[in-house]
Amino acid sequence: MNLACFRFYEELNDFLPPERKKVLFPWEFRGSPSVKHAIEALGVPHTEVDMILVNSQSVDFSYKIRPDDQISVYPVFESLDITPVSHLREKPLQELKFIADSHLGRLTKYLRLFGFDTHYRNSISDTEIIDLAEAEKRVILTRDKDLLKNGRVTRGYWVRSQQCEEQLGEIIVRFDLRDNFQPLTRCLECNHTIREVTKESVLLQLLPKTRLYYQEFWQCGNCNRIYWKGSHWERMREFVNEKLKNEGEMGGGGDGEKGRVGDR
Repeated sequence: MNLACFRFYEELNDFLPPERKKVLFPWEFRGSPSVKHAIEALGVPHTEVDMILVNSQSVDFSYKIRPDDQISVYPVFESLDITPVSHLREKPLQELKFIADSHLGRLTKYLRLFGFDTHYRNSISDTEIIDLAEAEKRVILTRDKDLLKNGRVTRGYWVRSQQCEEQLGEIIVRFDLRDNFQPLTRCLECNHTIREVTKESVLLQLLPKTRLYYQEFWQCGNCNRIYWKGSHWERMREFVNEKLKNEGEMGGGGDGEKGRVGDR
């Protein structure tokens, strides 16, 4: 039996038991396992890792561990330039799109509220998630750590919190979405974009009081759900503005936002 020593940094410690958090600890192994195998055996999905140093030298996932190696594992860097060393993730997607697992239905609606393309079905299997993520170049959002350990997964994030608003904050910070908000421009139900329509074109689908009090309407081009600035409008806009404020004046939003306040 051989020994190597590991140290995990920052949020990667979320995956470790208390005795291994933020400390150098020994790991026993036989043969010549890859560092990727070792990291996932220790509980950390490879999609969460962006840099590995072995004895202070940058390596990739294929590196074969040797006795007495000192291995440091780092998460994604958003503000630190590490171009001189080996990034382990693929280059960022030009258009960021998500696919959420069946445990993240409420988070999905919040992401759509902010304008982010997020695929979701409440009965989707892990295989379907991975297939769609590959085909449509989507980032997987999940509460299932094992899903992210699948070798086909290249982009994914394990959502830590069980509270929906906290989950949204995690995603905003993790993917640096501060300048990408387009609040209330996407259908909360089916994920397609909302377009402005004339009142006359949807008049027959409106309830009497809606016809009387509202003049501006938007409609989903896919499911035909109608949106207008009604009873929920102010609450949604307050939520958006509060989130912008809490995450550091992220931008986006404003009085021109289109919002769902009722539907038919």
